Amino acid sequence: MNRTTLSLIACTVALAAVTGFAAFDPPAASGTSAAGGATERPVERTGLLCPAPSFSDIADTAYTSFTPVTRGADSGGKATLEAAAEQSADGKGGKGGGKKDQVVLTPKPPGTPALGDTSGSDAPALIGTADGKYAPGWTVQETTRIAAGTGRGLQGVTCTPADTDFWFPGASTAKGRTDYVHLTNPDDGAAVVDIKLYGKSGAVKTTVTDGITVPPHSSEPVLLSTLTADAQTDLTVHVGVRSGRVGATVQAQDDAGGGDWLPAAADPAGSLVLPGIPKDATDVRLVAFTPGDDDADLKVRLASPNGSITPAGNETVHVKAGMTSAVDLGPVTRGEPGSLILTPTDKAVPVVAALRVVRGKGNSQETAYIPATAPVGRRATAADNSAKGTTLSLTAPTADATVKVTASAGSDGGSPATKTYTIKSGTSQDIGAPTGGKGTYALTVEPVSGGPVYAARTLTGSSDGVPGFTIQTLPSDRGLVAVPRAEQDLSVLQR
Repeated sequence: MNRTTLSLIACTVALAAVTGFAAFDPPAASGTSAAGGATERPVERTGLLCPAPSFSDIADTAYTSFTPVTRGADSGGKATLEAAAEQSADGKGGKGGGKKDQVVLTPKPPGTPALGDTSGSDAPALIGTADGKYAPGWTVQETTRIAAGTGRGLQGVTCTPADTDFWFPGASTAKGRTDYVHLTNPDDGAAVVDIKLYGKSGAVKTTVTDGITVPPHSSEPVLLSTLTADAQTDLTVHVGVRSGRVGATVQAQDDAGGGDWLPAAADPAGSLVLPGIPKDATDVRLVAFTPGDDDADLKVRLASPNGSITPAGNETVHVKAGMTSAVDLGPVTRGEPGSLILTPTDKAVPVVAALRVVRGKGNSQETAYIPATAPVGRRATAADNSAKGTTLSLTAPTADATVKVTASAGSDGGSPATKTYTIKSGTSQDIGAPTGGKGTYALTVEPVSGGPVYAARTLTGSSDGVPGFTIQTLPSDRGLVAVPRAEQDLSVLQR
């Protein structure tokens, strides 16, 4: 093999190892070979962005960091979480100079959760970087308790990597809602971001026409109601980055119904899975949007523990091109956990979707959101679990699947524990996750055989009779990346 071929392979491996975001089907922790003539290597560097948790003075926020053990990972490295520079809550300026003294979490080596906390309204957004053994599958969970006021209850979000394109169906500018888009820029240069809103009649006219500039290493919350005078109950928000990269997440808060984080939905696709609807959900609302030029007609199915059913009166949903559609499904789970599966009735048209889920009634309501998500792939990770208050939901929409679930050692000691489960085709199962540790622990989900698996984790914690809860979906933890085999003949590229 000559120098040109070697250089090409070296560049490919280096790029994949540094970014950790190349296209791949993430493998199990064993690092088994990927299909298609490629090998899989642990990523060597990764980044995560956590939004500022709350504007409430009585908010208490817990952070949990965890890296799963990954065979073949480097033995050295480090992980850090640093405060981003603060911007004003109305998105018009910056105070700058992030408060690093408030960052109280120091990540621990793979296999051991690390905990930290902060309180009050001035807790900053965090910019995290990890390399070496800390990087593969690094996961950070941000969980906030708010005792009263707008957004009261339990709010949780999994910190995410930077990207350039985000869809958020399920936001709102209606009376009683306070929805922010949190934008965090981890890079040395400014990022320029466009925010577009789509309501029931199409694009919503906004007051910002030239883009929003997010300075380097800073975070900026943008209140949606300041972008338009049009009060819309159901909005789809599109965040597109003209230059640079950002992390983007919507914080959706309701005066009467609590609130939670609305993460970005999976990329537009013809079929979607929204896993983890609690069995005691009192109201479920589906919000969908198609960004293309064609209308979409979707078949609606609920995957329950005993098979898939069609919700009475909501067998299909019609989504007009460029317009946000919303469907009230009511207490669709009726005492059994479930996951929503959307498939085309005829022609596949790319769609984005999310669910607004309510538990409780009257003054004891609380709200969470479930965006359509990607499948687990070969491994997904969820941090901040406890022996009580954690539910793991697994869905196999198209074929039987065997899944291995591992609970890590706890923050207070103990040993990892693993169980294997079989999920029947077309069903959704809430499982009792294994526990071997003491204190807070992490869960890793690794499909062993069969069809694709989708997963979500619910945390619960009631306060003064309010059923606080938050739901996080579990797509791939991005722990490994596929790179070309060195023995491949790439000499044709020299011609």
